[in-house]
Order: sequence, then C-alpha cells, then structure tokens
Amino acid sequence: MNTEYSIVFTTCADKESAKAIAMLLVEKRLAACVQMIPIESIYIWEDKICDDSETALLIKSKTALFEEISTAIKDNHSYEVPEIIQIPITAGHSDYLKWIDGNTGQLLQFTG
Repeated sequence: MNTEYSIVFTTCADKESAKAIAMLLVEKRLAACVQMIPIESIYIWEDKICDDSETALLIKSKTALFEEISTAIKDNHSYEVPEIIQIPITAGHSDYLKWIDGNTGQLLQFTG
C-alpha cells in the first residue's frame, strides 16, 4: 500500500486565520494545495459542549512532511490544542500525485 501522500486535516476559528495558515503552508512548499471549507463543529472543551462555526483545512501533501506541517500549524494557530491529523492517501490519480510531488518540498526558484 502506497502511503507516500497524505491529507492533513485541521480546523481554525475563522476564515482569516485559516487562510493565513493555508498561505504559509503553500508558500513554504509544505502543501501543494489547501482547501478551506466552512463547517459547524460540536465538541466538548473544558467539560462544556460547544457549538462553533469553524473553517476546516484539507492540506494535500507528502506524508514525510507531516512534522513540519504540524509545527507550522501549531506555531501559527489560535487554539490551545489544535486538531492536526494525518490521513494517508492509499490511491490516487497518478498525474495528481505527480503534481503534489512537483509542488512540495522545494522552494520555487524565481528568475528575472
């Protein structure tokens, strides 16, 4: 089973903070793509049931970059305990996976 690629999932308190994290991950080439999805979450925090609007991030990347992605999220997140989970991609369209390869891990070289 190929697990070279993965999706890292996190949630943010609002669209602005989610976009800042998404831009950071793409700029640092830790993610080839980050999708932002408005969601409503019901969860327990400090023994209370909470019902909040959040923005979910689906971060498409390489499995080997998880620790760097996790650190970047924790360093730039407003939550005391941010959700950061990795979901392996066990199969995918080969051209899309090649695109992930070409857009992660190395900084772009600009000429001009």
